[in-house]
Amino acid sequence: MSDSYRFALIVAWTSAVALVAVLSNRLTARFKVPAPLLMLVFSAVAIEVTPGLPVPPEGTVERVVTIALVLILFDGGMHIGWDRFRSSAGSIALVGLAGTFLTAAGGAVALHVAFGLPWYLAVLVATAVSPTDPAIVFSVLGQREIAGRSGTILEGESGANDPVGIALMSGLLAAGTLSWAAFGYVGAAFALQMVVGAAVGIAGGRALMWFMRRVALPSEGLYPLRTLACALMLYGVATLAHGSGFLAVFVAGILIGHRRAPFQREIERFHSALAGLAEIVAFVVLGLTIDLDVLARADVWIPGLVLAVLLACVIRPVLVRLCLIPARLQRNERTFVLFAGLKGAVPILLGELLRAAHAPDAERLYGIVVVVVIFSVGVQGSLVPTVARRLGLPMRTVTPEPWAIGVRLRDEPEGTHDVSVAANSAVEGKTVREVAELAGAIWISIIVRDSQLVPVTPETKLLVGDHVVIMSDSDFSNSVPDLFTAPVKSDPA
Repeated sequence: MSDSYRFALIVAWTSAVALVAVLSNRLTARFKVPAPLLMLVFSAVAIEVTPGLPVPPEGTVERVVTIALVLILFDGGMHIGWDRFRSSAGSIALVGLAGTFLTAAGGAVALHVAFGLPWYLAVLVATAVSPTDPAIVFSVLGQREIAGRSGTILEGESGANDPVGIALMSGLLAAGTLSWAAFGYVGAAFALQMVVGAAVGIAGGRALMWFMRRVALPSEGLYPLRTLACALMLYGVATLAHGSGFLAVFVAGILIGHRRAPFQREIERFHSALAGLAEIVAFVVLGLTIDLDVLARADVWIPGLVLAVLLACVIRPVLVRLCLIPARLQRNERTFVLFAGLKGAVPILLGELLRAAHAPDAERLYGIVVVVVIFSVGVQGSLVPTVARRLGLPMRTVTPEPWAIGVRLRDEPEGTHDVSVAANSAVEGKTVREVAELAGAIWISIIVRDSQLVPVTPETKLLVGDHVVIMSDSDFSNSVPDLFTAPVKSDPA
């Protein structure tokens, strides 16, 4: 077989897999099974039944999944944005940090007591399965989006606990054992990674925001590529400085998300599509590392299944609940956050790191991690829509909007705001004339309701959920959006 023929075969096979992955999202919307899980199973079966299909080297798997995770975390940070993150920052930090440690500790105790796994190996496996992946949750929900702070906390937790879990695993593998000296080493290395990663993320996010707003490029298509290059650079800089590159890109994404910048929507759409592709690629590559014969062993699937059930029904609901007390969520919101802590690509990546470090009985430990992920996504994940519905969580249907109308401007429009009318806001139920009298010198130019343009007249009423484009004098620019988005505070009786 010639090199060109072999290369063409690889290209055809890869594109076919990508096409199947894209189309599989139609199946996930119907059967509530995330596309990444289908790709994981598909790859694991393919490597088993296809003679000669090579297993990628451990180093290649780690590098591919690392780049994929950088893209996913950067997009996750942009999707949250600073405004949403700020309202739940304390809860996200507490759940992402303390929740990860508590989950790892609880899982380690379960593995040691129930299956006699040595403490060090039990801690390694429990650390691997401690991070969550709410992106899987929203994939299961399909076109439905959870409203309120619970969705923000879930997304923020996944972005925060992925770097925490990776840093903790790296420290444990470097220490090689459990002792007081090892705890000191792991603690110091972990703190250094978190502090440096956060510092690089904050500085890099602010610099990137300035770069996006102040430095023009000759072509629209270059703007998303610039942010991509900067995100990868931030990961590299933070890692070279002995920090968490994953935390750096997540923080930077938060700082630039949903901010006013040239071609901001195009940038966010580009990274959203790239992150979706990256997640599928990560699961395909990780699936090629799974040995189904190992998963079929009783000493693998039984501990994995028991650990998965304990994580879903005991460890997370009991221990992580403590971290949610300061959040003061409604009972149904808190229950959903605790139930929907699903596992994704990061636990399998951490299991791969464990195997690459040649830990004792590494194949068995890796298999346990994979079983936990499969159960979490396949079984627990399939129940997420039902649980959300039974808990009465406010959900809205997000449908694709392929048509857009707008104008391009060379300079940033001063005093222009793009807002949505919130419940109990000052303008809810008021006419355009009344809003103008209330706010002063503002002009409502566009109203979109239920994906339809609404004619703007003085008597047009603003309803909850209306998407509104407004213009105002610069003197009122900073206070105007609050009239549409902030609830009115009632006077105490």
